Amino acid sequence: MDWMDEVAEKMRRRNQILFSRDSAVLQPLSASLANVQRRAAVLWALDLAEEIAEGISRAHPEDGRPRRAVQAARQWASGSIRMPIAQRAILDCHAAAREAASSADAARLHAVAQGCSVVHTVGHALGLPIYELTALVREHGLKDSRKAVELRVLEYVDRLCRWQTQAAKAVGPWADFLK
Repeated sequence: MDWMDEVAEKMRRRNQILFSRDSAVLQPLSASLANVQRRAAVLWALDLAEEIAEGISRAHPEDGRPRRAVQAARQWASGSIRMPIAQRAILDCHAAAREAASSADAARLHAVAQGCSVVHTVGHALGLPIYELTALVREHGLKDSRKAVELRVLEYVDRLCRWQTQAAKAVGPWADFLK
């Protein structure tokens, strides 16, 4: 099944999230994430989360929750704060998503929070693209989103490969669980 058929069906059902871990378009990324070092996955996710948070901040400079979530996740990864502090910032970003005026903004805010949660476990890694790709479809419309979605997935894989090669020499400090 083409990924667009799956998304069209989810839109017909009025699902908020238009992609899943099993979405065909995400399988190359899923396979790459299965074979990546944890630190590389964290660096990849925080890089993307920061990029998305910056875009949200340009559109909504009054809401600092996405930026604070990324900052807290970076501090958690460095060992300078503990998980409950970072978790609060991440949950605040999810709360911002519930308050968002548009479904695309809500999906992007959830993407940031999911990316930040990769510090906790790599299991959250696919959450970022699931939500960000949902935002792309919501923004462009299904008919006009194929190119944007497929290019973004290629970019995810490319960045993950880049972080995998750079992870060992990435400047720390690192929390003990990421050493």
